[in-house]
Amino acid sequence: MRVTPKKRGPVLADLTPMIDVIFQLILFFLVSTTFINNKALKVNLPESETSQAVEITGINVTVDKKGNMQFNGENVTLAKLPAKLEAFPAGDRKREDIPVTLEADEDVKNGMIVKLFDAFRKSGYVSVSLRTKS
Repeated sequence: MRVTPKKRGPVLADLTPMIDVIFQLILFFLVSTTFINNKALKVNLPESETSQAVEITGINVTVDKKGNMQFNGENVTLAKLPAKLEAFPAGDRKREDIPVTLEADEDVKNGMIVKLFDAFRKSGYVSVSLRTKS
């Protein structure tokens, strides 16, 4: 008895399961990824040859060249800054011992920096550092 082989058509690979798996992976990574919306001010710090690295553990005030201001990452105006300084939780520390770091753009006028220093001193904060880049 003679057996004739059947004519086979071209072999087709079904890509549907692979596309489904890739789509599921894309969805997984999109859903599990966290997006950080950092609303920090862009500041061009002045350069200094004698600057030292210091850990920021107290208050951080940032001022950009347009005059926009942030108090520990929260937008604030110069008029509302003293109230924020008064409301800052000191805990067991005295205000004189809480460090204040001022990050001012190099194009901020000296008058604005003097007003900020006055607000710090009137609120009882005397340890103020100017942040620079080295």
